[in-house]
Amino acid sequence: MVVILENNATEEQIKNVEEHLHKYGFEIHKSIGAQRTILGAIGVQPNFDTRKIKILDGVSEVFRVTAPYKLASRSFQESNTVIKIKDVEIGANQIAMMSGPCSVESEEQIFKLAEVVAKSGAKILRGGAFKPRSSPYSFQGMGEDGLKLMRAAADQNNLLVITEVMQISQIDLINQYTDIFQIGARNMQNFPLLKELGKVDKPIMLKRGLSATIEEWLMSAEYILSAGNKDVMLCERGIRTFEKYTRNTFDLSSIPVVHKKSHLPVIADPSHATGLRDQVPAMARAAVAAGADGLMIEIHHDPENALSDGPQALLPDTYSKLFQELKLIAKAINRDI
Repeated sequence: MVVILENNATEEQIKNVEEHLHKYGFEIHKSIGAQRTILGAIGVQPNFDTRKIKILDGVSEVFRVTAPYKLASRSFQESNTVIKIKDVEIGANQIAMMSGPCSVESEEQIFKLAEVVAKSGAKILRGGAFKPRSSPYSFQGMGEDGLKLMRAAADQNNLLVITEVMQISQIDLINQYTDIFQIGARNMQNFPLLKELGKVDKPIMLKRGLSATIEEWLMSAEYILSAGNKDVMLCERGIRTFEKYTRNTFDLSSIPVVHKKSHLPVIADPSHATGLRDQVPAMARAAVAAGADGLMIEIHHDPENALSDGPQALLPDTYSKLFQELKLIAKAINRDI
C-alpha cells in the first residue's frame, strides 16, 4: 500500500500516520521527494480497509500496489533512483561505463587495462577476484590478492571498483576493496545473500538470472531494498533460450520494460549477453539507444590467452573506438557518456 501525503503535511501529521500504520501491522518505508512524502506500507493484508488511513489528517491519497514487488515499483517511487558514488551518478543523465577484464589475472594485466579504461573516459573498473565458473577445473580467480591489485589499479587511475560477491562469508572482505557489489546471475535468487547485502552501505548491482522473468528479477531486488539498502541497480546480461549461436539471448526489450515498471537504474552487459566480441559493439550501441543507464563491457589486451571469457573481451583499440560511437548515440537521445 502507498500513502501519499499532502504537500503541506506537518511532521506531527506524518508521525501520526506512521503510528497508525504500525498499529495496523505494516512496516514503513519512507520516500521524501522535492514536492511530497510517500509512505510505503509493506505487509500482506488483503482485506485491509484503506479508508482507515485515508481519513487521517495530512493524507492526500492511498492506493494498493498490485505488483508483488513494492519498493522497486514505480508506484512507490515515481522519480528515477540516482545512485551517487563520489563524483559518479548512476541513473542520472550520464550513462555509466563499467569496463575491465572478466578476471584479475596479474598486476601487469589489471594496471594496463585500468589505464585503458581511464583514458577512454569511463569511471568504473570491473574485474573478478572470485569467479563462479561452470567447471570446477576452470580458473576461479585470485581472491584477496586480486582485490588488492584491482583496488590499487583503480586508485592510481581515479576509478571506482565493481566486483562480484559469491557468498555471505566474502562480504566483509570484499567491502574493504570495492565501491559496488555485483551479484552474478547464478546468485540472483540466493535470498540469504541478498538479505545480507541489503544491510551493506554500498550500492548493489543485481544481474538477471539465466532464465529469470522480469518479475522474478524485480522480486530479487525487493529482497535487497526491503533489508534497507536503497542503492540497487539491475543488470541485463542475457537469458538462456533455445538459440545456441550466441552465449545467451540479449533481452534488449527488458530495458524499457523495467524502466516502466521500476525506478531502479538498468545496466546492460552485452559481453555476457552475446559471448562473442564481434557482437558486443552492436549490442552496446543498441543498449544505449534503448535507454540503458550504464554499460558493463569486458576488455583484454591479450584475449586469446585470457584465463576466463577471452572470446567476448574487446581489444583496447576496439573498445576505444566503440566508446566514441556510444557518445554519438547518447547525444542523439539527449544523454551523455
